[in-house]
Amino acid sequence: MATSGRDSGATHGRDSAATHGRDSGATDELERIVLASASPRRRQLLADVGLRFSVRPADVDEDLAAFAEPSDAALELACRKARAGAQRLGGAASGRWIVGADTIVAVPDGASWRLLGKPADSAEANAMLEALSRARHQVVTGVCVLRGADSLEFAASERTWVTMRAIAPAERSAYVASGEWRDKAGGYAIQENADRFVTALEEGGFDNVVGLPVNLTLELLRRAGALDRSRPLT
Repeated sequence: MATSGRDSGATHGRDSAATHGRDSGATDELERIVLASASPRRRQLLADVGLRFSVRPADVDEDLAAFAEPSDAALELACRKARAGAQRLGGAASGRWIVGADTIVAVPDGASWRLLGKPADSAEANAMLEALSRARHQVVTGVCVLRGADSLEFAASERTWVTMRAIAPAERSAYVASGEWRDKAGGYAIQENADRFVTALEEGGFDNVVGLPVNLTLELLRRAGALDRSRPLT
């Protein structure tokens, strides 16, 4: 895992508030840790370990065309989200820690990688599942914690190798028709019905494939000073 401490500029924006993953509209309830993601899966993973946090989804350009390596793409997009989250908070970012995350699915393509983000439509989802059929591929999640006090970034990524069995055309069609592929990197959700396609996981964790390596995220929060190693999360 690669880590970094990098300066990024936080600019002024309008503040609103959310607690423990739910928008409340009350500014004084804004938590010290802010998740810059609309993903219900990331929200649930953090809530499951007892972390108190607010949610401020950040919209950024997620085009993968400029990237050759999955880890580079995941880290850059995660940091873009953290920066956008800090910008949204404006002056309220000071004294808070903003968490950005992005998950990339990467299929070997000769000596390089074919990077898969979220499918735009059912046809693209079907094409992604076809590419993943019988494939051992990488799922890489980048996590970036931006410390609002000085805009310093603490970033790292986790990789999990996922092997899928052959997925018959009829299975692909049925899965796509279910709509489960929507808003999922690579067009599948391992925590839901796509687990039946998976035959092996190597190296990284299941939570990484779901969309957020929790232990890595907590470690980055500790390094950034958001969490005291000797105290509970809440």
